[in-house]
Amino acid sequence: MIASLPMYDRPETASANDRLWTVMHADLAERWPDTSETLTRDIEDLLEHWRSNDLIFSQTCGFPYRAMLAGDVNLVGTPVYDLPCAEGQYYSVIIAHRDRRGTDVATLADALVAYNDPISQSGWAALYRHMDDLGVVPGAAIETGSHRASAQAVADGRVDIAAIDALTWKMIGRWDGFAKDLVVLDQTEPTPALPFICARGFDPAPIRAALSAAIDELSDDDRALLGLKGVVTVPRERYLSVPTPPAPR
Repeated sequence: MIASLPMYDRPETASANDRLWTVMHADLAERWPDTSETLTRDIEDLLEHWRSNDLIFSQTCGFPYRAMLAGDVNLVGTPVYDLPCAEGQYYSVIIAHRDRRGTDVATLADALVAYNDPISQSGWAALYRHMDDLGVVPGAAIETGSHRASAQAVADGRVDIAAIDALTWKMIGRWDGFAKDLVVLDQTEPTPALPFICARGFDPAPIRAALSAAIDELSDDDRALLGLKGVVTVPRERYLSVPTPPAPR
């Protein structure tokens, strides 16, 4: 049985995820002895990976979950991040170059946007919904492949704005020097945080219990590195009710 966890582009977060999984594995292997001792990395096709019948644990994004995966996987739980919003939710910050400090997002119709992935809730869907609520739409958009690369594109002046999930934004501020060239213009409405999932053939309850226990056993430093405080149960319908935007243009 395979497992994976996303990570920021830092060895510190990868190591913290490994320590989390080591504790989880000890619990899960008692019930499912074939559970992999290591996390899967360098995944070429995430959708294929998430749909694997051998997937005992992973984390996806709310957008692909509601649009492509909800009927194929079980929902294990929802992370509680160290963010100033309700438990089980997260949001994005809309960033621009520091020269745009104080700019109203409502004035940025046709702004050139960087986004990490066209099926990212935090990088695309949240931004589109926020701007649509303001009566404007993003302009041309450039896919970068990661939140960090989107932030770098804004700092370099290659695009006007980007939406970065709030947890990654904290990590960028901690580790990346280009953060000094960026400002937050606004933030999006919170939505359910990135769901933990497993294949339909697994009972999610013991997996959720193993995850909760593992988070409790993490050191304070590792919990701070991952911004992870716990896990809660968010109804499937809450994910499915989030609006899906048109594709970037």
